[in-house]
Amino acid sequence: MPTNFNIQKVLVAPLDWGLGHATRDISIIRALIANGYEVVIGAEGAQASLLQTEFPSLQILPLTGYRVRYSKSKWGFLFKILVQVPRLRRIIKEENQWLDTIIDQQQIDLVIADNRFGLYTKKIPCIFITHQLTIKAPFVWAEKMMQRVNYYFINQFSNCWVPDMAGTENAAGILSHPVKLPLTKVQYIGLLSRFHLQSETKQYDYCILLSGPEPQRTLLEEKILSGIGSINGKILLVRGRPGSNEVIKVPENVEVKNHLPGPELQKAILQSEYIVCRGGYTSLMELFSLQKKMLLIPTPGQTEQEYLAKKLVENGFCLSVTQDQLNCAEHFAMVKNFDYQLPAFSLFNENDITGLLKKSMEGMRGNKLL
Repeated sequence: MPTNFNIQKVLVAPLDWGLGHATRDISIIRALIANGYEVVIGAEGAQASLLQTEFPSLQILPLTGYRVRYSKSKWGFLFKILVQVPRLRRIIKEENQWLDTIIDQQQIDLVIADNRFGLYTKKIPCIFITHQLTIKAPFVWAEKMMQRVNYYFINQFSNCWVPDMAGTENAAGILSHPVKLPLTKVQYIGLLSRFHLQSETKQYDYCILLSGPEPQRTLLEEKILSGIGSINGKILLVRGRPGSNEVIKVPENVEVKNHLPGPELQKAILQSEYIVCRGGYTSLMELFSLQKKMLLIPTPGQTEQEYLAKKLVENGFCLSVTQDQLNCAEHFAMVKNFDYQLPAFSLFNENDITGLLKKSMEGMRGNKLL
């Protein structure tokens, strides 16, 4: 067991906003296990299924997700979120009560909550993970309001881990580097990626990675399937549907996978020349770690993805097109002629998780760890 401080059992709980939060927590869970910590996971649904597949020996504690419902319309996105606020407040309160019970039942020593706002307590240290210290919104007033709410909850935690680099050479821009930081201690821990760069023989011209919340995942899939017949070359389509056995009809040059476990997905990405995907931050972190050339299609209405795509295009890191404007024949051809300027960002150091924890607890607000 780790020495010099009293953490033995850690609860890790990701937000249920697509699979990205669960996916990026894999490297943290892997680091904790490798360094002798006992880990339990709080999750449900697709997030629980993904993490159980990655870590079959770990206990999954049923934890109700936020189950946010999304709009088919870009302009209805903010309204759809706002009308769910009362329900989300109730769920956050319930998960806070759930945590108090679980700490005693499971003898938890540390909580790592990936954007789970209610998983804080005065009983033990609690770390909040987010890359969104600034939450982008279509309107300035909405952005300011959401940051106040965001900081209110972040300040309840002992520490805040931001998966990005400190300083101007960073991946998330204003999202992770706001004008004013929260009161709780903030640490930039490098990009979180379950993948490692290695050599693979090219098998595919394009790898299409579908992901994110419904109904937008399906809407993008339908649009790609309607235009994919015009694309020359070998294509791999990963549908982002773990647990599904559905078979869909595609052209002969297209290979379909409903889902790929981490090691197989890493291999498939490395075997592909170009990646077509959403602009979710987890996907970006993983693709940056593998130095891949990307065409981003931000989820309509998700201002975070739209901001990231604009920032990354300006830096020459990738190409981007809106879902409405996507033309497979035109935009798949564009990636072959673009002069990519791929960045070399620092990654989270899985070998120094204990050092990171110790540093996190120095001057910690609330509980003493040592």
